Amino acid sequence: MGQTVEIRSATDVGDVLLIDTDRSFTGQDGYGMTPQSPGEDVPGKLARRLFELDMGIDHVYVLQNTVSVRRPSGWDEASIDAVTEETRIFLRHYETDEDDPAVSDATEDVEDDSAEDSAEDSATASEDETSEDAEEAAD
Repeated sequence: MGQTVEIRSATDVGDVLLIDTDRSFTGQDGYGMTPQSPGEDVPGKLARRLFELDMGIDHVYVLQNTVSVRRPSGWDEASIDAVTEETRIFLRHYETDEDDPAVSDATEDVEDDSAEDSAEDSATASEDETSEDAEEAAD
């Protein structure tokens, strides 16, 4: 549930990774956050999740649809992939329906009910057709 954030580009410039997305995380003001002061609201929650990756990220700056992430040890493919993936799934409440037991159980119940309703509808339709055929034959 929730929306996947499209990553338009991820470019590393020295110790900073610039992530351009299709979603705005802030208004016109930017927010700078550190692990000691991760901030609040949407930008702060994103920063907190990036800090929790435990990759040595020491600063996150979010301005509208751009996320700038500083990592003093630089960037390699694995670290870029981890940060972009966390940003990509940030607005999701959970990965898939199968990951959430409540949704998975509810989906199964709906599917079971639908199958039962379809079988009942088919049986009722057959009975109605048979009844109509008998009435026409009697006339």
